[in-house]
Amino acid sequence: MKLPPLGLYVHLPWCERKCPYCDFNSHETANIPEAAYIDALLRDLEADRHLAQGREIASVFIGGGTPSLFSAASIRTLLAGIAGRLPLAGDVEVTLEANPGSAEMEKFHGFRDAGVNRLSLGVQSFDDTSLRALGRVHDSEQAMAAIAFARAAGFSNINLDLMHGLPGQRRDRATRDINLAIACDISHISWYQLTIEPNTLFYKRRPVLPAEDLLATIQTDGASLLESAGYGQYEVSAYSQPGQRCRHNLNYWTFGDYLGIGAGAHGKISFGDSSIRRYAKRRQPDDYLGAAAGEHTAHSSEPGKRDVAAEFVMNALRLADGFTLSLFEARTGLAAHALQPALDAMVERELLRLENGRVVTTAMGWRFLDTVVAQFFP
Repeated sequence: MKLPPLGLYVHLPWCERKCPYCDFNSHETANIPEAAYIDALLRDLEADRHLAQGREIASVFIGGGTPSLFSAASIRTLLAGIAGRLPLAGDVEVTLEANPGSAEMEKFHGFRDAGVNRLSLGVQSFDDTSLRALGRVHDSEQAMAAIAFARAAGFSNINLDLMHGLPGQRRDRATRDINLAIACDISHISWYQLTIEPNTLFYKRRPVLPAEDLLATIQTDGASLLESAGYGQYEVSAYSQPGQRCRHNLNYWTFGDYLGIGAGAHGKISFGDSSIRRYAKRRQPDDYLGAAAGEHTAHSSEPGKRDVAAEFVMNALRLADGFTLSLFEARTGLAAHALQPALDAMVERELLRLENGRVVTTAMGWRFLDTVVAQFFP
């Protein structure tokens, strides 16, 4: 089995304030132990470097939390440490998530100089009422300023995270958010609907969200505006200008491999015998910081063949282009007929199409993607 491309995910778990909709592994603090955490990350990577099996790192994604709370000097130390332990592709994509707060914006030049070449801004909305409802610490003015700061710092590859279906959101406000993002000539827009997740404040105190028919209208409006402006929807919630797709996320969706370092980070690694290992690091920052070298992993598992097939489908069907049966075989080590019963059923219900060896989700199938994916799980 030929090994797939390899990415690296780095989790920086701290934030200024925990948002009421957030179910990520993030922790409020005013005092981040930057030096100690960077040291722990690099010890963690050192212990895992053998998992690369000779491959270079095609992409690095620094997520959180709010990674931009870290100093530019810490990010420089981190990226230099990564490059000293694993080979990086000549055109490696290095993404860092940032918030539009003024303190973070002052660091953008430093992040660019440190080796970050893609910035992902957690704007969520350009409407102050919506931002307050979401518990964000920035306002619309800071959101627009962050884009200008990023450009001034030399970033041409910028992603904006935007949410729709927000508490009390009207159709015109959702449309305005999209139009403002388009007007800023942003290269990549992640536009996704707010969902209420367990273990969040919104789950305990559920806000009033737009009705289903309004949500559908907002989705249709936004997709039409983005398409008219030249953005291609290549994934359920991802739109990009030509040539600006997120390579790191594409690697996830096409069942590539990725190392994961940091508190709660997950990884997936393939081996030449067609086996696959999934693992997760210690979730609590203090536990992670206190772990000895080689002991940052909390648990690992080897999924069975049926689970591997289902996991591949769950990821690949998020893509507008779907997947080829040959890619399925190459990435899973399984024969394509493993998908046949569920695939035939979904084609018959017109939720999937099979064209020249490529499996593609229909418009109706994309709308009910959870239902489609469930058919492939044992």
